[in-house]
Amino acid sequence: MAWRLSLGLTLAAALAAAAALDAAPAAAKGIIADVDDHLVEITTDFAGQDILVFGAIDAPGDVVLVMRGPLGQVQVHRKARFAGIWVNAETFAFANVPSLYGVAASRNLFELLPPDMLDRYELGVGRVKLAPVGGAVPGSGPFKDALVQQKKKHGLYADRVGRVTFIGETLFRANLHLPSNVPTGTYLIDVFLVREGRIVDAQNMPLIISKVGFGADLYKYAHANNIATRLGYGIVAVLVSLFTGWLAHLAFRKR
Repeated sequence: MAWRLSLGLTLAAALAAAAALDAAPAAAKGIIADVDDHLVEITTDFAGQDILVFGAIDAPGDVVLVMRGPLGQVQVHRKARFAGIWVNAETFAFANVPSLYGVAASRNLFELLPPDMLDRYELGVGRVKLAPVGGAVPGSGPFKDALVQQKKKHGLYADRVGRVTFIGETLFRANLHLPSNVPTGTYLIDVFLVREGRIVDAQNMPLIISKVGFGADLYKYAHANNIATRLGYGIVAVLVSLFTGWLAHLAFRKR
């Protein structure tokens, strides 16, 4: 069976956030957070990147961060051998699947919140709600597990909870990783302030990931709705492949 599918600047910014909290009225938010860059540009040599999240809280507590990628529908196929070849024996489609998921916390999640709260806010890879299209379907469990495993295999779902570290009692920072194959789109980073087993405040921030340069042009051509444009992309791709092969041939002949 087979399945397919920088500290000085940061500290200064966090101190500024803490000062803003101290100067704010008593009814103000208990947490202020930001990221070092709200726009990630992917070029042809993009090899992954860490997103720095930093901020301050108004009094001692714990912080949990969650980063989710754009939602989409994903089909999971279970393959089986038929007449000596592998074919798709069964398929399940899942709706609203995060293309990327990562979480970080200042302590173990089970130490911070009860199970029902972890489920409600989908804190932890195993708690991400992956619902089959059309509602609950008997037998979809193994397909859901396979989907999560494939996402982990490609580095799109974090295998473990990252670490939120504190500088003193109120300043915090954490790194959330973007793999080299991260999909483009608008992401959301949720920051939760936790005290005594409850989420007492929260903030969310957008993160835009976009292709730039020659790779972006190819991507636009490849996903264009116009048939002529898509055909043009195919021709360009074939010509580039032939030209690359010809250059390689010349290099070997010179040897």
